[in-house]
Formats: sequence, C-alpha cells, structure tokens
Amino acid sequence: MKMKMIKEEYIDYLLVPSGLVFLGIYHLWLLLTIIKNPTRTVIGLNAISRYQWVQHMMRNPEKNSVLAVQTIRNNLMASTLLATIAITLSSLISALVSSSNSLMYTVHTTKYLSVLICFLVAFFCNMQCTRYYAHVSFLLNVPPSCEEGRDEFIEYVAQQLNRGGLFWSLGLRAFYFSFPLLLWIFGATAMLACSLLMAVLLYFLDSASSSPIYLQSCHLNNQNSDIESAGHSM
Repeated sequence: MKMKMIKEEYIDYLLVPSGLVFLGIYHLWLLLTIIKNPTRTVIGLNAISRYQWVQHMMRNPEKNSVLAVQTIRNNLMASTLLATIAITLSSLISALVSSSNSLMYTVHTTKYLSVLICFLVAFFCNMQCTRYYAHVSFLLNVPPSCEEGRDEFIEYVAQQLNRGGLFWSLGLRAFYFSFPLLLWIFGATAMLACSLLMAVLLYFLDSASSSPIYLQSCHLNNQNSDIESAGHSM
C-alpha cells in the first residue's frame, strides 16, 4: 500500500507539471500573437471592435448615450455574475478544506488549494472588470464642452474599456484553468488529458481564421490604439 502511494506521488510530479507547461506554452503563444498580430485572435478583434464602438458612441452622444449605457450595463451584469460565482465556489472550497480532519500539508490539500487560487484570481479579475466598466459608463456621457483634446479623451475612454475587456478575458482564463485542476482530484492522468483537451479547445475559441476586412483596415489605420492593452497593460 505504501509503495502504491509513492508511485502515485511520482505520477503527480511528472504528469501535473507537464499539463501546466503545455497550457503555459499555449498561452505564451497566444500572448505573442495578440501583441504582434491581434487580427488573428478573437481577443484582438474584440478589442478593435470595442475601440470602434467607443469612437462611434462618443462622436454622437445625443443619439447613442442610452444605447451606450445599456451596453455597459449588460457587461456589468455579466462580470458581476461571474464574480459572484467565483467567490461562492471559493467559499465552498475553503469550508471543505477547513472542515477536514487535518490541515497539514498533503497532496490532496494542494489540489484544493490550487483550485481555490484559480477561483480567487477569477473573482479579482471580474471585480476589476466591473470597476473599469462602471468607470467607463460615466466617461461615455461626459459632455463635449470643447473640441480641443476631445480625440485624446475618446482614446482614453477606449483604453479604459479595453482594460476592462482584458480583465474579463483573464477572469475567464482562470475559470478555464480550474477545470484541469478540478480533475486533478481524480488523478494526474485525468488532469493531463483535460489540459491537452483544453488547449485544443481554446485554440479554436481564440483563433480567428477569417477576420473581417473592415476590422483589419481599422487596425492598420489605428496602429497606436490600445488593442487589448497589448504592449501597454500587458
């Protein structure tokens, strides 16, 4: 029995880091692609779309003020829901670990702790997303008292909105990372298989094989814009 437990620990030491390294390599590739060629990724295209949306909303505030606030409100509700789910799951895992007979360091405790960290990171990112979206909801309706510096102000609002979108993406990534770690409770083999499957699934969700020509032209005309805060927040 003791030899079996030692063998399982060695399997954990081999397979679990392999799965984490595989996910890390994929996200490193995704980060470099977002910075160098954002139109190849859904994250980059969404950032360009948000930038164009802010430009359109703030050029005609009389017509678009209500639409802008409703759109931001919908995003606020979504980020608040994810933050609530994350902190609820964190509380449940904390209660489960604290109610165990022993709080000493074990591999089983490490599994629950890693999942808890993922949910706490998701909660933090979604709270920051809510913070930026709430801030942008005020900035969108600032009256144009003078045209001087108006373009710079619109650029600032677009940057704040894209930062909120960045934290939204990071919060979702934390939820994605929790799936392999949850399966780690059932064994290292399940964790490695889930990591490989998750990387393949995320590739199809993140890559944009055919991006709209309109968004590509907008990106070329606004090379200095904040594309998901690439090169700035990242």
